Amino acid sequence: MKLRITTLSENCADRGYLLAEYGLSIVVETDDVNILFDTGASISASYNADVLGIDLSKIDKVVLSHGHYDHTGGLRQILGKMGKEVEIIAHPDIWAAKYSRSQGRKDRYNSIPFQRQELERLGANFNLTTKPVRITDSIMTTGEVPMVTDFEEIEPVFFVKQDSGWQPDKLLDDQALIINAEPGLIVILGCAHRGPINTLYYAQQLTGVKSIHTVLGGAHLIHASEERIWLTIAALKELGVQRLGLCHCTGLPAIMLIAHEFEDKFFFNNAGTRFNI
Repeated sequence: MKLRITTLSENCADRGYLLAEYGLSIVVETDDVNILFDTGASISASYNADVLGIDLSKIDKVVLSHGHYDHTGGLRQILGKMGKEVEIIAHPDIWAAKYSRSQGRKDRYNSIPFQRQELERLGANFNLTTKPVRITDSIMTTGEVPMVTDFEEIEPVFFVKQDSGWQPDKLLDDQALIINAEPGLIVILGCAHRGPINTLYYAQQLTGVKSIHTVLGGAHLIHASEERIWLTIAALKELGVQRLGLCHCTGLPAIMLIAHEFEDKFFFNNAGTRFNI
């Protein structure tokens, strides 16, 4: 299987003519299918696709890692560029009213910044499921990720606004994309709110494959304690991950420690990063 992975949107850009914004969007191109994983926060994914020569009209499926705005805010722009009906694979909770709440700060709305009907008029065909979705023989989503480690947790700032009041957001919609490639699993994380190690364990369980070649995306260690970061590093080493392209919500302190520990196995996965397998 020929495989090309391109990061369209991320907090930083590796070239001056690309746009950067807080968010994530990654394109997976194979012989069989082209998948857009997340859409960035606004216009960067669409703009950078044009600059990098990626024809969005050739995208076959969109996978949303979860319902936060920085992963879904580019949907309207991208659907307009596609100009066709496209399946969007996601968890039903992407449409929950998601907020960030912390003492001394104003509540911040974190959800998809569009109405579902508007996106459907533009061609979005939502496939909402809690279960893993097999896209091809070698590519699948995780669906809901079980939380099994004793050191990974969801930040207490995330809430859902319901008729009954505020409820902690368990972020059940958090999912990853798994590619079973010849050298091992490639796991693409959105934010890994339910834990990057939990996600990798589940990827192994779903596929029956132990070897993890590459991990890309956000690991949501931005506010993690140093202890949790070191436990994450230890688990990544035990898993034998061969390449790490962590970015976005991983946070610079965690990235610095991980880069130092993994040396040439680590790379900065910024907008414009592209590699072939």
